[in-house]
Amino acid sequence: MTTTTREEKELLSSLLKPEVSEQRMIISRTPVRISFFGGGTDYPGYYERHPGAVLGTTINKYTYVSVNTLSEFFDHKIRIGYSKTELVKEVDEIEHPSIRECLKFLKISGSLDIHIFSDLPAKTGLGSSSSFTVGFLNALYALQGKKIPNYNLATQACHVEQKLIKENVGSQDQFHAAHGGLNIFEFNASHIKARPVITTQAAVQQLEQHLMVFYTGLTRFASEVVLEQIHKTSDKSNDEYLKLMYDMVFEAEKMMGSKNDPDKVVSEFGKLLNESWNLKKQLSSKITNPIIDQAYSAALNSGAYGGKLCGAGSGGFLALLVPPHKQQKVREALKGLLEVKFRFESEGSTIIYMKDSS
Repeated sequence: MTTTTREEKELLSSLLKPEVSEQRMIISRTPVRISFFGGGTDYPGYYERHPGAVLGTTINKYTYVSVNTLSEFFDHKIRIGYSKTELVKEVDEIEHPSIRECLKFLKISGSLDIHIFSDLPAKTGLGSSSSFTVGFLNALYALQGKKIPNYNLATQACHVEQKLIKENVGSQDQFHAAHGGLNIFEFNASHIKARPVITTQAAVQQLEQHLMVFYTGLTRFASEVVLEQIHKTSDKSNDEYLKLMYDMVFEAEKMMGSKNDPDKVVSEFGKLLNESWNLKKQLSSKITNPIIDQAYSAALNSGAYGGKLCGAGSGGFLALLVPPHKQQKVREALKGLLEVKFRFESEGSTIIYMKDSS
């Protein structure tokens, strides 16, 4: 679906039913993210023992959630549209785990028409699942006339996914989705700290201009892929690698905050990203595969400074830092992969449409 706001409004406004005087529609828009450094240290199994941290940014690819109060004339109390349609009378009957648990968490019983639209495929490593959970919670609060701080939105999304759904997920995706922008999130057993990366606009622009993202065409369930990594983290066999990856977050932050030439900053950032990717591959045998390794090697041989596979591994999107004069060569080397055009964004989860029919 296109991200054109006018088309979104026209399509979703058609769901309104003017005969219901108290009817309300909300549409939330929540970004996905690209995580550069520290992924793996954001899992509770690690940061409850050692400090964790991640550095990443959100991009202008979004998950949209519309929530419309459903009229009393239907037999069902909840209608949900995503890759399938659900018509149910009780919250407990809902198959979609995040929708079910978010409604239970906020004690909302029904009379809702819920629809999900995404700019990118799910299960591709950009945090789309958490983007949905954050966006859905945001929409539900707006439906009640409430706005909660981004930090609270993120922590509640973590609670839903980790405690209620019991998925094997970390805590960075929810914070990226809620806050937006280029940030560092620090994790420990007692709290999570969010702060923006302090840098120049020129350095951010150079980072954006150097960053290329390619879709491998491979999808996977992150919760399943990461099982081996979680087991190795639990038995502490990954601690050495994770500590090095944690330290790289602050090394990268120092680079972005330096007064060096922005192009040099990005080249150093890319080389560090390559080091981090080589460490990440040690966390689990499922992080990469021959298809990904071949594409990554081809990119390096064509001039990329470095890169990484986004998310848990085994598929999804390959992010690369490439000097602009080498980018066409990289495109040719990866001609079998779809390149994704994007920009950085800094808004996080927002309510883009709100209307009462009364």
